[in-house]
Amino acid sequence: MEYYLWIVTFHIMAVMSWMAMLFYQPRLYVYHTEHKNKPDFVEVVKIQEYKMYKYIGLPAMWATVISGIWMLYLRPDLLEGDGWMHAKILAVIVLMAYSFSMEYYRKQLESENYSKSGNFFRAYNEVPTVLSLLIVGYVVTKTFSLSFTLVTLVIGAFIIYRVTKQTPKGV
Repeated sequence: MEYYLWIVTFHIMAVMSWMAMLFYQPRLYVYHTEHKNKPDFVEVVKIQEYKMYKYIGLPAMWATVISGIWMLYLRPDLLEGDGWMHAKILAVIVLMAYSFSMEYYRKQLESENYSKSGNFFRAYNEVPTVLSLLIVGYVVTKTFSLSFTLVTLVIGAFIIYRVTKQTPKGV
C-alpha cells in the first residue's frame, strides 16, 4: 500500500493526457471538415489527428484504465458505499466508447469518406466535458447524487443542442 499514492498520481496524469486528446481531437475534425477545400491544410491536420489519437489518446486511455483497475485491486473498499464508484466506472465506460468513436471518425476523415459537419464535431466535443464533470463530481464528493447526475446531463444536453443550432463564422 505504500505505493498506492504513486499509482493515484500516475492515474491522474494518465487521465489528464487522455482528456487532452478527447477535448482537442474533435476540434481537429472541425478544422478538417471546414477546410476540406484546402488540401495542404487538410494533410497537416490528418497527421495531427493520427498522432494525437495513436500516440497520446489511446496509450493514455489504457494507462488510465489499467491504473484505475490496479487502484481498485489495492482498495476494493472503494466499491462500497452508495454507488459513486459504480457511477464513475459507468461514465468511464461511456468515455471509452466516445474515445473509440474518435478513431472511427478519424478513419472516415482520413479516407475522405465522411458525412459529419464541423457543427456536428463542435457539438460532439461537449460530450467529454459533461462526462468528466460527472466523474470529477463523483470522485470529489464520494457520493452518487441522482439530482447532480440529472442536472449535469440536462445542462450538457442543452449546451450540445445550442452548439448544434449555431452557425459557424465564415460559413
